[in-house]
Amino acid sequence: MKTDLTDTTASKINKALVKARRAIGTPAVGMVLTLVIVTDEENAYDALKAANDASREHPSRTLVVVKRVSRSPRDRTQSRLDAEVRVGADAGTGETVVLRLYGEIVDHAQSVVLPLLLPDAPVVVWWPVDAPLDPAGDPLGALAQRRVTDTYSSEQPVRELTARADTYTPGDTDLSWTRITPWRSMLAAALDQVTCKVEAVEVEGEEFNPSCELLAMWLADRLDVPVKRSLSSGPGLTAVRMHTDSGPIVLDRADGSLATLSIQGQPDRAVALKRRDTAELIAEELRRLDPDDTYASALRFGVERLNPSVPFPQPGPDAKGAGTEGADAKGSGAEGSGAEGEPVKGEPVSGGPSAVSTELAVEAPVEGAAQAPGAHGPQGSPSASLKPVPSGLSGNGKAAK
Repeated sequence: MKTDLTDTTASKINKALVKARRAIGTPAVGMVLTLVIVTDEENAYDALKAANDASREHPSRTLVVVKRVSRSPRDRTQSRLDAEVRVGADAGTGETVVLRLYGEIVDHAQSVVLPLLLPDAPVVVWWPVDAPLDPAGDPLGALAQRRVTDTYSSEQPVRELTARADTYTPGDTDLSWTRITPWRSMLAAALDQVTCKVEAVEVEGEEFNPSCELLAMWLADRLDVPVKRSLSSGPGLTAVRMHTDSGPIVLDRADGSLATLSIQGQPDRAVALKRRDTAELIAEELRRLDPDDTYASALRFGVERLNPSVPFPQPGPDAKGAGTEGADAKGSGAEGSGAEGEPVKGEPVSGGPSAVSTELAVEAPVEGAAQAPGAHGPQGSPSASLKPVPSGLSGNGKAAK
């Protein structure tokens, strides 16, 4: 059931909600939280669809705040609030109110949202796009216990992680972190199966994907070992290679759906690691409303501390069979290379005028690594390796915390 209200108020919207619930025969309110979605008209449909799908697991009142841009000076001085009230099948298992703000009221959205919040229920604010630099300092973010952003939708996703670390407040989280939950679970389970000391890690994924950086920072923070971030054509995360004193542990996902877990001395295993849609990510975030300390620790580790300048373990014949062809070696003529003069697959060409010096790489951002000179393989495709920058890690490889 849908009800359209033009030039309305929060009081009239509340009355319309009560009337709509009675009309469909459900006068009682059985919702567990209020989800506030701050978006624009272009992304409102996709965000609302994801919220409705997530409401099957978490019945909620969803408030969609759409700030409309007024084109003329006169329109900017005239405030207006339009609303669309949805209950029943049109709103999943909860209630939905789409709020369109015009004029000066755009700068005071919290005054419109506050009377519509469910009493004695937690509040979650989600910015699918254009999240503020300081979510907790935003007037709408200040109303919430949890604030959800998505750095993947920003123009410079990796650099956005630095801004998120600078303004982090307990209760902040990001969907780029939620996307790597299955990877973190699988890697932790793999380390539980063997007794070993992790010496170095390589995380491989597509460029400008903050989930790859977050996974690399989490591994570096928890294992206290050098972690290298390598590039691939995707989709998303494609591989994690852990070099241990007992042999390599490799989790490789080439197709975005099915991954292969390889552990030295054990048969390869196929594991499901499909890329999840936004509805599944939001549903996961709504399961816990307490601060995520693990995310905070990984975020504060810092992107600039990835890609250490220390050499990575050189793969031997056994390591090649376990899928570690992308691990770094000091020279192009090391074990595992092809015919003389041909670079090893996944390794940058070393030596000669095209070699990238460590000194030149110190100030280079991670996002620009794909354009670095000498970072192309024999077929002209981007190499899987990034330019090294100092990490400051001790590299003692202590066990995961």
